[in-house]
Amino acid sequence: MTRKRPRLASLIPSAMFLASAATGAEWPQFHGPRRDNVSTETGLLKQWPEGGPELLWTAQGIGHGFSTVAIAGGLIYTTGSMGPDTVITALDLHGKPQWTAKNGPADKHDRPGARSTPTVDGDRLYHEGSLGDLACLDARTGKLIWQVNILKEFEGRTPKWGLAESPLVDGGRVLCVAGGPKAGMVALDKATGKTLWVCKETRERPGYASPIAIEFGGIRQYVTMMEKSVVGVRADDGKLLWQQPHVAFADETVSTPLFQAPFVIVSTLGPGGTQCIELKAGGGGISAKQAWQTNVLANHHGGVVLVEGYIYGSNVGSKWECLDLKTGRMVHAADGVGKGSLTVADGMLYTYSEKDGTVGLVKATPERHEVVSRFRIPEGGQGPCWAHPVVCGGRLYLRHSDFLYCYDIQAK
Repeated sequence: MTRKRPRLASLIPSAMFLASAATGAEWPQFHGPRRDNVSTETGLLKQWPEGGPELLWTAQGIGHGFSTVAIAGGLIYTTGSMGPDTVITALDLHGKPQWTAKNGPADKHDRPGARSTPTVDGDRLYHEGSLGDLACLDARTGKLIWQVNILKEFEGRTPKWGLAESPLVDGGRVLCVAGGPKAGMVALDKATGKTLWVCKETRERPGYASPIAIEFGGIRQYVTMMEKSVVGVRADDGKLLWQQPHVAFADETVSTPLFQAPFVIVSTLGPGGTQCIELKAGGGGISAKQAWQTNVLANHHGGVVLVEGYIYGSNVGSKWECLDLKTGRMVHAADGVGKGSLTVADGMLYTYSEKDGTVGLVKATPERHEVVSRFRIPEGGQGPCWAHPVVCGGRLYLRHSDFLYCYDIQAK
């Protein structure tokens, strides 16, 4: 492993490291504390005034990208491409910059821009650049603790659009996918960056999804999508527990898997569509088989969510779909705000159009997809709105390119 010393773009020391947001709410990693994209917050607006909820502040200068935000310890973190560099930015809860730090070169692939969302664990922050630079920083100051390029260290192979996963921190491990002849999934010591184990049984290229941690059959495991399959890897030693084929258009395995025992759900473009994988424990191991598959819902990269036995997400054909978890049957479909991303909070779907930045508030119900309220973010950003929305501390965070918008959605 190659250890590197800090290379800071700039460092603006905060007067103090806030202990927590005013509400105590945190969203410390991509798709939240449980990585299921469902917030536990309540007391939020069920309808917005005409023109949308109050815009509290706008932050500009975070760089170009599709990374969303992580929120912990009173700070907001995201990443962006700035000139030749990928830059991590920390803001306070008023949108004021606190520090910035470089982590590898800027993405130069098709549709360039930072992809990975930082992961915060206590006073440490972890980020993975699109060209393999995995870094651990002091979350309070941006000071580099350790850095290793996982593609070089494990002879990984870069997918077509660069690495996009957000690293998973679980216990003392940082999990990521190198995807090469020496290692598929990799666990590093979160304190030092040293290799704890490698899973050599999965040698496909990495997908673009972010791994999740699950418990099933008394075994803790990490689940993610590789280039052409879904895998479950034992947490203790990196042993491959199961592998289920899943083929996506152009190998675009992007959306983070969902889990509700005994099912793992993934959704992609192309022949794989949405697949429900049933896990079974026995003989000290885990087996997997397809429970059902449908192409009615073929999610691109906006993600899918699971709410009370129903799967919600947008189709590549711009429809918002609802599927029954048990059967895969389509319950309803509607245009909504058009193809985009989403999150869930207080029984409502927050849908975000990738085309024009329209935001919709929708009841999370199998009855129908009804947009109760909608508004459009201000103009200014360039390219599609691919960053996923975040609800935390009574606020709605929406990113478009170099802009981050913060809205007040707390019911008064």
